[in-house]
Amino acid sequence: MQFELTEDQHLLQQTVRKFARETLLPVAAELDEEGKFPKAQVARMAELGLMGIMAPVEYGGAGMDPVCYAVAMEEISAGCASCGVIMSVNNSLVVDPILKYGTEAQKRAYLPDLTSGRTLGCFGLSEPGTGSDAAAQTTIAEKKGDRWIINGSKNWITNGKEADVFLMMAMGDKSKGVKGINAYIIPMNTPGLTVAKNEKKLGIKASSTTQVILENVSLSLDALLGKEGDGFKIAMGSLDGGRIGIASQALGIARQAFEEARDYAKERHAFGAPIANFQAIQFKLADMAMEIDAARLLIWRAAALKGAGQKFGPQAAMAKLFASEMATRVTHQAIQIFGGFGYSKEYPAERHYRDARITEIYEGTSEIQRLVIGRHALTS
Repeated sequence: MQFELTEDQHLLQQTVRKFARETLLPVAAELDEEGKFPKAQVARMAELGLMGIMAPVEYGGAGMDPVCYAVAMEEISAGCASCGVIMSVNNSLVVDPILKYGTEAQKRAYLPDLTSGRTLGCFGLSEPGTGSDAAAQTTIAEKKGDRWIINGSKNWITNGKEADVFLMMAMGDKSKGVKGINAYIIPMNTPGLTVAKNEKKLGIKASSTTQVILENVSLSLDALLGKEGDGFKIAMGSLDGGRIGIASQALGIARQAFEEARDYAKERHAFGAPIANFQAIQFKLADMAMEIDAARLLIWRAAALKGAGQKFGPQAAMAKLFASEMATRVTHQAIQIFGGFGYSKEYPAERHYRDARITEIYEGTSEIQRLVIGRHALTS
């Protein structure tokens, strides 16, 4: 069993860590405060190959494995959690499904631009009346002659405001239930597609989260991704991979919060000594370090299984569940170590706490992860 990174994976880790510390971390607070999309930073991430890290070189990707993706996501998210989710959605929920289910023409048309950062992708599954019940699709796709006509709306679209490509699900045949759901690739400038309100959020404020409305959107038949009825399968498979990315995002947020709290504990004096000397603080740091390490091992296991072509859905759910809830616990304790300063925007602890909270919700809530894990436990 492999517990250490390969030489190439370690080199990637060091490269991305240096980039995140020098380029992302210094501007993360400003981006958060202004709710400003990190366009220049994402462009630099693309130059490093991070926007198509697992895609083959022939489609403009970096040709790396899922463990590399997890490692890079941790480092980027430690620098800026918003940059982490922008990267995750493009890789896991747009590039990966096109690579797996797309025709050669679709791959050639979309992947080189998505992987190079010339364009950005977003993913649409949730709707105003659905969340965890992803099968209850009310967005309708009707085939009329040689066109698909789509009507409906999608909620919680990460990258929605800036994206160029929309990979979305719609109900093609309601009588077939989940087997009637289709997946489509839609350019965001398609007539009838409107990006509506940009949500005001607790955290990850530098990434946009929008509603997308589709009114008589007309698509050619070749906009279909995969076969008719493949949509739910494509969505669920994409989310399995996405959970590795979000778990890694949570890990990066938690690690950064831990390191800053640890360093602060060495500098802050109380009762005539650094607070790091006090057992109460040491116990907090011990628990934080242990949980961070445990999350990383769960993530790397899921990523390694995916890279080996083995079933990884339950393991990705475990990684996502544990890492996201761990991040909330760790960032909570980081604020506690900072004390009153942790509650102030002058220090980053409160931002990490806000950014961590969403990782328990998007790409499958903690409750959904427990359902996935529980069903696997009962059938294995």
